[in-house]
Amino acid sequence: MLKLDPEAFATEPALPLFREEHDAYREAARDFVAGVITGNVEAWEVDREYPRELFRTVGAAGHFGAQFDPRWGGAGPDLVASAVFTEELARCGSAGLVADLRAHAGFACRYLDRYGTDEQKQRYLAPSIAGELVGGVGVVEVDGAGTVDGLALRAVRDGDDWVLDGADALVLNGSWADYLIVPAASDTSTPDPEVLLFILDTTASGVERHRDLRGGWRTAHTAALSCTAVRVSDENRLGRPGDEVAAITEQLVWERLVLALGAVVAAEVSLEQAIAYTRERQAFGRPVASFQVWQHRFADLGTEVELARSLTYHALRLYVAEEEGEDVLPGELDRATAMAKLYTDRVAQRTADECVQAHGGAGYLTEYPAQRYWRDTRLGVPGGGSDDTLREIVARSYGL
Repeated sequence: MLKLDPEAFATEPALPLFREEHDAYREAARDFVAGVITGNVEAWEVDREYPRELFRTVGAAGHFGAQFDPRWGGAGPDLVASAVFTEELARCGSAGLVADLRAHAGFACRYLDRYGTDEQKQRYLAPSIAGELVGGVGVVEVDGAGTVDGLALRAVRDGDDWVLDGADALVLNGSWADYLIVPAASDTSTPDPEVLLFILDTTASGVERHRDLRGGWRTAHTAALSCTAVRVSDENRLGRPGDEVAAITEQLVWERLVLALGAVVAAEVSLEQAIAYTRERQAFGRPVASFQVWQHRFADLGTEVELARSLTYHALRLYVAEEEGEDVLPGELDRATAMAKLYTDRVAQRTADECVQAHGGAGYLTEYPAQRYWRDTRLGVPGGGSDDTLREIVARSYGL
């Protein structure tokens, strides 16, 4: 008879992802978002605008600095605290505003922190953490094999400068950022051009920006960027030469994780809104929420939300472990973040769709936020890589 030794399978208990200080920070962040942002969201959505001063307000409260070193004005580095603020910010209900603040701190500032020189950090990162400067990022595609594709800008060396030409669409924070982190190709005539990264000062001659009009994310300041003979000093080149593709690929892993965190909260908020409305909405003389068909729908959706949260937190644990030098199996983090992004987006869409359905005809009226959740969740799918790109990453992690 087979006998098993329990001690052979004993492992150290896993440390909790969120510690007491994170729980305390979550409470403070939730109060901040509720007090400063959430109450203004409906008016800002109607105006398709919110005050740029909000960046200073968030920066002054310290919420941009969770993952950055105190040397540059941060309060970290603490990636888990940064994830907490991402979740709490997503509860405000304005995905466009969330995208702007996230692109600033989570993407632009992160590029500077990880790949910038001390001089670049002093000039751009420190005032960005304080909210005094606003940063943005150009969108770049990386396929499942880690190859950068679709670079819209080209850069030609001219003495101590680079000259940038071309156009890019959907640049995050593009319409009002003080600087943009943009990728460019060194020679588009070759089949495999060198990929470069630049810090682009948006006041430079030859830079034009036009804010996009979108079905969702209506408060977002995404923009079309056009560069005509824009001179950029070599001092504004970002990252070590030859490492740009690795930097972009690494950044996209974090971007997918951040997007997944936001999608889980978006799904949770949609479900809460749907349940609250069906408790009040009457049909056949009783609340809609009392019908078994809706109770079962909500049960299924709630289960999916918790599954999405668990999958995303698993990816976050792997990310933190790898950052702290722990052993993570090759490809495991890429697979986990790709899976989380794939699943959470679909859950957010399904939940938002059911939220509209639960409202009946009122769900399509701008009087209720249900239609906004429905519009906003759809735009989350392409971000961080298309579904097919993410599936390719998962497939390759299995050796396919």
